[in-house]
Amino acid sequence: MGKTRVTMDLFILPVRVYYEDTDAGGVVYHAAYVRFFERARTEYLRQLGFELRRLAAEESVLFVVRTMTLDFCRPAFLDDMLQVSATISTCGGASVDFTQTAVRAADGETVASAAVRVVCVKNGRATPLPVTLADKIKLL
Repeated sequence: MGKTRVTMDLFILPVRVYYEDTDAGGVVYHAAYVRFFERARTEYLRQLGFELRRLAAEESVLFVVRTMTLDFCRPAFLDDMLQVSATISTCGGASVDFTQTAVRAADGETVASAAVRVVCVKNGRATPLPVTLADKIKLL
């Protein structure tokens, strides 16, 4: 597998397409991209110093997907190596908007992209982002 790359404003996670990610024809099933994008967002936050389990335990906050818009550009196939990126496009008081892409490593083609808004919640209700996270995002 390729190396995970991160700068302050861009995170790239290498993802190999496995059989479990495909439909009967060997094409990546549309729902698999949701998992790929979730992994990239989670690992991006981890690289920034914020583990979701620790935020839940110490700050009593969780992140939930509020909206997700997916665009399926090209098919990806069994055994393809994808570079799945995450970048923060905007940050509100209780939400973070991510722009994400899945690019086939072999030819550089974008196979899917997403715009994702996650909301910080506490006890089932929207709550401001933890100050440490909001401050870190402002530096990006």
